[in-house]
Amino acid sequence: MVLVNAKELIKDAKQRHYAIGSFNVTDIEMVRGIVGAAEKENSPVIIQFAELHDNYVPLDVIGPVMINAAKHASVPVVVHFDHGVTFDNIVRAMRLGFTSVMMDASQDDFETNIARTKEIAKIAAPLNVSVEAELGPMNREGGGDDVDYADLDKTYTNPEEAQQFIEQTGIDMLAVAYGTVHGVYTQAPHLNFGRLKEIADLVDFPLVVHGASGLSDDEYRQSIDNGICKINYYSEMVHRVAIEVQKRLTEGLQNKQLFISDVSPWEIEIVEKEIRERLRVFGSTGKA
Repeated sequence: MVLVNAKELIKDAKQRHYAIGSFNVTDIEMVRGIVGAAEKENSPVIIQFAELHDNYVPLDVIGPVMINAAKHASVPVVVHFDHGVTFDNIVRAMRLGFTSVMMDASQDDFETNIARTKEIAKIAAPLNVSVEAELGPMNREGGGDDVDYADLDKTYTNPEEAQQFIEQTGIDMLAVAYGTVHGVYTQAPHLNFGRLKEIADLVDFPLVVHGASGLSDDEYRQSIDNGICKINYYSEMVHRVAIEVQKRLTEGLQNKQLFISDVSPWEIEIVEKEIRERLRVFGSTGKA
């Protein structure tokens, strides 16, 4: 199966009422586990690398690994540059062969967000690279940012601004805020499905949810019912993998000598199991 961009996949997800799972990777084991899960579920999938994860592994190292895995997969795989905040790194990802990029200028004012996103979209279009952007005050839990729920309405994406943003930037998908936050949840999210539906009805455009870790299966399904076509899932996945690896190490060290290389097949197995479960909930199983 050829390496693909997100445009056609996200269009099919919107038409057939499911969501594409989009999973961050920081090592080869995660790449293998996610692609393996997608192949077993006969599901399209997005593997992505976030700019802020460059401290774990350089983009120039992990990028070719991701692209090679996608090219040899038996299902459609998008290789996406997630939360790109610098122009140079986004362009660098495109040059490496990433088929999708995100321009995250959501911390800028509205007009600056439009201008910066539009610049990337113009470069990406002739390269057949899909572009994602984010609009709304997407906060972070467990990462140092305070989540202010004092005025909930201000934490959600404005529908009219979303429409204007889409029309002026030329993007292919938009991440919106309706109550999710990045990171591992420390309290129940204040999800506003009414606001999400209001945005979806107005823009009729592929919408993305970030901060999807920690949501219940029912909340995933409600999100899809109200317009979400791409679900970013990372923090909960890596947290669960770490706990299971720790458990196996503890048990294994009591009975035999272990080596760090023993962890590699564990990680692939655990990631694959976790992702297969997510793909089924997202409704993408059998959609490749």
